[in-house]
This record gives sequence, C-alpha cells and structure tokens, in this order.
Amino acid sequence: MEDYTRKFDIVSKSAEMREILSRVYEALKIKGYDPVTQIVGYLVSEDPTYITNYNGARSLVNNIDRDELLEELVKNYLEHNK
Repeated sequence: MEDYTRKFDIVSKSAEMREILSRVYEALKIKGYDPVTQIVGYLVSEDPTYITNYNGARSLVNNIDRDELLEELVKNYLEHNK
C-alpha cells in the first residue's frame, strides 16, 4: 500500500454543488414553481418532494450533502454581503 496523502479539493466540490443547484433551480422554474421557496423547503425539511422530478432534479439534489450545501450558502452569503 502506498503511503500518500490525498488532497481534498473544495473548489471542485463547490463548483459541483453550484452546477447541481443551478440545474435544480432551472427545473423548478420551468415547471412553474418558485425555486427559492422550494429549495428552502427541501433544506429545512429534508423532504425531497419539494424538488421536482423534472430533468432528474430530485436525483441531482440528493447527490449534494445538505449540511455542506448549507455551509456553502451561508459562507457565500456572508462573503457577498459584508
């Protein structure tokens, strides 16, 4: 077994979350939902039925760790609203 240290790449994780969240947002918008309200409902309740199945949005959002997403959203908000 090789002795090496893996590097955790937070940038690609953030970019992946951003891409998924954007696709979920667009799917909700296309289906006539208020995307912000639906995503908040999902984040607060952990109930995936707040997210439409359209274009695989529900499956996509399940690929994101909810706690990591909340952390990223808060960090982003604070960085842009100082």
